[in-house]
Amino acid sequence: MTMSFGARPRAVLASLGTLGLVLAAAASPASAADGTPATPTQLFNGYRHCSTDADRPSYRWAADGLVVEGIPGITDTTGTSRAAVRYQAWPVTDPTRITTVTRDHVTPGFEAPATLPASALADGQTYAWQAQTVVGDAVSDWSAPCYVTIDNTRPSQAPTITSPNYPPDGWHEGGEPVEFTLSAGGVDDVEGFEFSWQPDLPVIGTPIGDYGIPQPVDPYSNTKYFKRADALGGSATLSLVPPTGSGPMTLWVRSLDRAHTGSAITSYTFRVTSGAPTVTPAVPEPEFGEPTEFTLRPDPGLQAKSPIVSYSVQTSGGRDDETFDVAARADGTATVELALDGIYGEHLQVTSKSANGWVSDAAWWSTSYDTTATVTSDTYPENGSGGGVGVPGTFTFAPKVKDVVSYTYTFNDGDPEVTVPAGADHTASVEWTPATDGWYDLTVYATTRSGIRLAPYDYFFTVN
Repeated sequence: MTMSFGARPRAVLASLGTLGLVLAAAASPASAADGTPATPTQLFNGYRHCSTDADRPSYRWAADGLVVEGIPGITDTTGTSRAAVRYQAWPVTDPTRITTVTRDHVTPGFEAPATLPASALADGQTYAWQAQTVVGDAVSDWSAPCYVTIDNTRPSQAPTITSPNYPPDGWHEGGEPVEFTLSAGGVDDVEGFEFSWQPDLPVIGTPIGDYGIPQPVDPYSNTKYFKRADALGGSATLSLVPPTGSGPMTLWVRSLDRAHTGSAITSYTFRVTSGAPTVTPAVPEPEFGEPTEFTLRPDPGLQAKSPIVSYSVQTSGGRDDETFDVAARADGTATVELALDGIYGEHLQVTSKSANGWVSDAAWWSTSYDTTATVTSDTYPENGSGGGVGVPGTFTFAPKVKDVVSYTYTFNDGDPEVTVPAGADHTASVEWTPATDGWYDLTVYATTRSGIRLAPYDYFFTVN
């Protein structure tokens, strides 16, 4: 039969390499060694393990059919032949109503999927199915029956969400994890809940391993997004730290039934006031490039609820921007020394982290610098006219910051750059004689001893 992935598109996340092998096996007859067929192994339905316990069937969505699969078994190999896997399914309430599907041209050692048609599977009905290997005219014993209940009905109600410490009305001081109670909303087949601080909830999928073997994972093992209810149709409690420290916060939640089909998504919004730390430099206006100590102080409310243990500091606009953590003292304060070297200015973004995991919103501190050179000329004044063709003029460069060792300049875009050293007073003078009259743009930038190329300055003038 032709291979069909009948389950929902979200049911499988297969690697292209493995999928290509399986498709190739379906496209042409595969060689298999002659021998005694053995009962298939690695049985799955809907990419989840089959259940051989009639009292604990697997629950699967099958509105487009149900993929069943197993690996054919062959022993005593001597020659070559073709193998197949045959599947039979029937309602446990009527074993005479048998549906049979076969997967032909199977490569031994690989999964052999086939699709039980949706027309043979009633919603809410439990079915048994089994598999056997076929090699030529020989067949293996049937496998032990697998049991699966068809659940094509999503939970009819979205869950309800409540929070005792962050009610939805008004603004609340942060600093404590948010306690949530999620309830099934009266739907008796809810197994658990899926939640996120983003409206797009994660997709539940099954990766496919070597030989096409599904690798089912219990979604509730991922506690970042899933929580099992305390009982079928029951509730669950969460203790979560929001992803941001202040402002409107929204948690998005849906219920999941035993087939992992989701209900409609609902949301819960609450509001948190700012708990940003304060950032104070040792001097009101730190000098460019000079090491300056900054004191970081916690929001008193956050410190009272759970001690601040560290700060995250992010610099931007500087020569080497970075993000790093600073440990806090017992009183929640911390100090950090920074040499601000952004040629136009620099910004600090600081958040605090509490012992209970709460991360505050960010405090911002910034300063601006003018690191351009000062340019003067008596013969060719800035934004004016003077001199003339063949008339030399002297241009003097002076710094606005410390430790300048050279200046680089060019007259008009496209001309070669020229670098001259600064004198003991950190200034430099150059003489220039125009070959033509008209408008000129003198561009100059200084360089410090540590190699920082400072901001350029454009000096405009006209030659008479």
